[in-house]
Amino acid sequence: MTMKILPDDLRTIVHTFRDALKEHRDIVNALNVYPVPDGDTGTNMSLTLDSVVADLPAEGASMAEVCKAIAHGSLMGARGNSGVIMSQILRALTAGFHGVEEIGGEVFASAITAAAEAAYGAVGNPVEGTILTVVREGAEAAVAAASDDLVTVLEATRAGAADALARTPEMLPVLAEAGVVDSGGTGLLLFFDATLHWAEGRPIPAPVMPEGASVPTMPATDRPDHHDHSALADLRYEVMFFLDAPDDTVEGFKSAWAEIGDSIVVVGGDGIWNCHVHTDDIGAAIECGIAVGRPHQIRVTDLLEEVEEQEWVTQAAADAALAEVDPCTTAVVAVSVGDGVAEIFKSFGVQHVVAGGQTMNPSTADLLSAVEALPADGVILLPNNKNIIPVAEQVIGEASKPVAVLHSKTIVGGMAALVGYDPEADLETNREGMTELLDHLVSGEVTRAVRDTKVEGFEIRDGDWLGLARGKLVAVEEDSIAAASAVVGQLYDEDREIVTLVVGADSNETEASTLKKQLELAFPSLDVEVHIGGQPLYPFIIGVE
Repeated sequence: MTMKILPDDLRTIVHTFRDALKEHRDIVNALNVYPVPDGDTGTNMSLTLDSVVADLPAEGASMAEVCKAIAHGSLMGARGNSGVIMSQILRALTAGFHGVEEIGGEVFASAITAAAEAAYGAVGNPVEGTILTVVREGAEAAVAAASDDLVTVLEATRAGAADALARTPEMLPVLAEAGVVDSGGTGLLLFFDATLHWAEGRPIPAPVMPEGASVPTMPATDRPDHHDHSALADLRYEVMFFLDAPDDTVEGFKSAWAEIGDSIVVVGGDGIWNCHVHTDDIGAAIECGIAVGRPHQIRVTDLLEEVEEQEWVTQAAADAALAEVDPCTTAVVAVSVGDGVAEIFKSFGVQHVVAGGQTMNPSTADLLSAVEALPADGVILLPNNKNIIPVAEQVIGEASKPVAVLHSKTIVGGMAALVGYDPEADLETNREGMTELLDHLVSGEVTRAVRDTKVEGFEIRDGDWLGLARGKLVAVEEDSIAAASAVVGQLYDEDREIVTLVVGADSNETEASTLKKQLELAFPSLDVEVHIGGQPLYPFIIGVE
């Protein structure tokens, strides 16, 4: 009898794919072209699949029920650009499975072709050498091999996708220069590996690490006792919070933490728990708490430098009880991380701030929940991060009220747009006025390299300070002030009058004052404004307008 994918088999494949993404998440993250600490493709894809798995019905469900759950879970759980594209692939793939109870080779080939088309359609300017190429060439190979022999089709799909992934550096020179293949395509290949693991028990190969990168987190089976602090040199961050959660969920919570960290301490009872972990993945540590309850009083300490790096501000679904908001015509939901940034946004009149940013992208469901909770006729969404924009745009089709998404790619972009915000004006008036102000701003940021590499002609060493202007690398320096000065130099022209500096957790007021004086001397026509934002990973976020 010819092998077919039945509804329970599809559940198994999705579970296997999710587990593979979790296991190899750090490697996929490390394939980021820029060696910055916010390469989070693997994290976003893994969290997106967590949402899919959480939505799956029990065994024995029909194909239609399983497909509906996959489509809904991927839509609502999509995080970041990679999560949105993965969501589009899964939704189109499962749409192709509707109407059948058994998936054979020809049905799979047709469905993966539809998935490739949906992926291209989800991207405004498709670029070859990315996950798009990987899914398209996998689909083309599937069609060429299409028959009733499912395993033959799955093998062809995987082979076509793997070949495309290996050639992504030939299509995108920046990948070749950095010595990596496309990270999103690497994550997708694990899906095709999961199908063959289900079909024939084949092992799932680990993605290849880029040269100069490392994944310090040890496999769960090799980790020391959770209360052993000997792993401090390997795991950088100490995450602590109180967790409001049912007692019967805590063992599962601790198991989830064991997948991402060490030195786990969880004590308490009767619904309140004091939690502590050492990890390299701050966002995932907090997400584990959100999955079972409400984390609060969150504190993150950098163990390598023994200084407090940041305090994350986050909300769980149970924390969605917004502070009282007066009804208005148009409300604003902004995404940010850092106490100072949140206060800045609230001072501009933002009704609700959703915790998120680099390494901690909110999901479609997170943003939709905030939009629906506001007593307003319409809502402006400020993503303030390019990776969150596609997630925010998915809210438009799901919300019960009109929503406009402004393409604010940075915190300073959101600040510039908010100067034109009027809560009593209608949505379209606000969208037009705020977009015009946003379009006048150019922005950049400073962060630190996390590995040795070569990008856009720059030789980069682990620990170098990187200056990015308009999303492009423009400076590699030994200190953050020099990098920030170089960024402003790239953004400045005679028509611009104001520089806004948002100072992060990795900097301080003394450094900000020094930078301000240097900029005033170098650019006497510019007014320099300094705000203490407290955001992680980026000591300076810079706007020039």
